[in-house]
Amino acid sequence: MSADTLLIAKALDFACRKHVHQRRKGEGKEPYINHLAEVAHLVAEATGGADPALVAAALLHDCIEDQGVTHAELVQEFGADVAMLVMEVTDDKSTRKELRKQAQVDHAAHISARARILKIADKTSNLRAIQHSPPPWPLARKRRYFAWAQAVVAGARGHNRMIDAAFDAEYEKAVIAGLADRAFVWHMALETEGDD
Repeated sequence: MSADTLLIAKALDFACRKHVHQRRKGEGKEPYINHLAEVAHLVAEATGGADPALVAAALLHDCIEDQGVTHAELVQEFGADVAMLVMEVTDDKSTRKELRKQAQVDHAAHISARARILKIADKTSNLRAIQHSPPPWPLARKRRYFAWAQAVVAGARGHNRMIDAAFDAEYEKAVIAGLADRAFVWHMALETEGDD
């Protein structure tokens, strides 16, 4: 077995164990690992399988903010490269939600090209989830999410045509379904408004 295969298998096992009790917010309450696997698959496709560390980071990308895993633990288990990629896409959960959302918009253009692929893959997976297993959110909140995801991706795009196209395809499906509006622009003040 190659070192690359071992790295990805180890990351998958680690993610499964850490997220074992976590479920998605959608009506299907899918196991959270399904999201991590989808993000890893999108990353693997976008890179032609040439960046196993990025695929491993995709599997691990929510373990710090959702499961209390530390940066040091990721360095010890997976090395500095994987740990840094995860850190680049990790939110600071100690700040208010609207500030975290604004920070993602602001920082998307300043993370590494590899982390941008991961960020767009994550948003693509989330758009798919909202369309196929929608959470019990009012339509206004779903539209705000799509507009916010578009704002994040606007800063991250331009480094990998395949991942950009995957996001654009999901966004277009949402426009057709009435969940997104090309003319709707996200701004932080929207996050303090009530839902319809």
